Amino acid sequence: MRDVIIVGAGPVGVLLAADLSRRGLDVEVLERREAAGRGSRAVGVHPPVLAALEPSGVTERLLDGAVRVGRGEARAGGRVIGVVRFDRLAVRFPFVATQPQHRTEAALAVGGPEPVRGATVLAALPRPDHAVVRVAIGGRTVERRGRIVVVAAGAAGRGVALRRDRATARDYGDRYLMADAEVGERTDAEVAVVHLHRDGVLESFPLPGGTRRFVAWDPPGAEASAPARVERLRRALAVRGEADAAHAITEATAFGVRRFVSPSMRRGRVLVVGDAAHEVSPIGGQGMNLGLLDAATLAPLLARWIDSGAEPGLALERWERRRVASSQVAARLAGWNTALGRPRSPGGDAVRRAGLQAGLAPPLGALFARAYAMGFDRDALPSAGGVDHADGGS
Repeated sequence: MRDVIIVGAGPVGVLLAADLSRRGLDVEVLERREAAGRGSRAVGVHPPVLAALEPSGVTERLLDGAVRVGRGEARAGGRVIGVVRFDRLAVRFPFVATQPQHRTEAALAVGGPEPVRGATVLAALPRPDHAVVRVAIGGRTVERRGRIVVVAAGAAGRGVALRRDRATARDYGDRYLMADAEVGERTDAEVAVVHLHRDGVLESFPLPGGTRRFVAWDPPGAEASAPARVERLRRALAVRGEADAAHAITEATAFGVRRFVSPSMRRGRVLVVGDAAHEVSPIGGQGMNLGLLDAATLAPLLARWIDSGAEPGLALERWERRRVASSQVAARLAGWNTALGRPRSPGGDAVRRAGLQAGLAPPLGALFARAYAMGFDRDALPSAGGVDHADGGS
């Protein structure tokens, strides 16, 4: 019997597996995908995560080659109407570190076990002294047993462990186009930019090597073909302030956004973390970071549970309350970001610009910076020192 079985080998799953392995636990990771993906949704690691992972050495690897984004700008009509200053936050890492997701995953996975791939988990069932995972591998269904099971398989793995009647996902109906494009050196190479436009928002995030991530609001029901997506994204860049970068778009993916926050993250010896427990709009970039903080704060509790044989009940309850509360805050912020980026009439667009300009000016601007850097997360720390504070008495 394994100490811990983790379902899912995305960023959250591999971080938790590596952390537990470093603490001496016997860990197995089950992953549905046959091979690691090269696609990238999440590109930014926020200050609370960098502080939480510093004692383990993970942060040093995450920062290797990453762009350190110390400032964000809101622009409209080619003019800066407001600035968000991460570099003025009183935190250990006053910036957002950006790089492609596969590089982030590689940094998080160091020291962890190789995943068992091609393993489709059907159910995770708690028992009094262990948990059972039913998994399809190689054309047959088998059972794996672990003292504890953690589901970190994203939204697709939600039904594996959570009761379906506890929470429902809300589909916003908004659609977005996304692409990473090589744009070369720019004067704003370390600045995140949000272009406000009456036809919808365009976000522009710096990545290493003269590359930027572009995300643009896309009309629902628009043609789904690959050439049509590319043409719409190019047009969105051209009219929203990124005309020089439009020619660099060669492909574009489309995605929608949902909101889901489970009121619970645990059923006995089965726990649920990351997008499986809470899914927020990626506009704002906090989804992956919520899950990483789930894992970083849970790992010491699981290690203590396995080592002592005694369930740290009160500490786990406090962990669950903090993580649910943090995901609710992130979901509200993501919902506000989503609404802010929708098309507006000329008058509505003018009101939006004026409101944002006022909100980003002192003294409110500091609150915006703290919110966008996840400073209101219950496990955000003002300085380095790890997160073993979660390992309180039971």
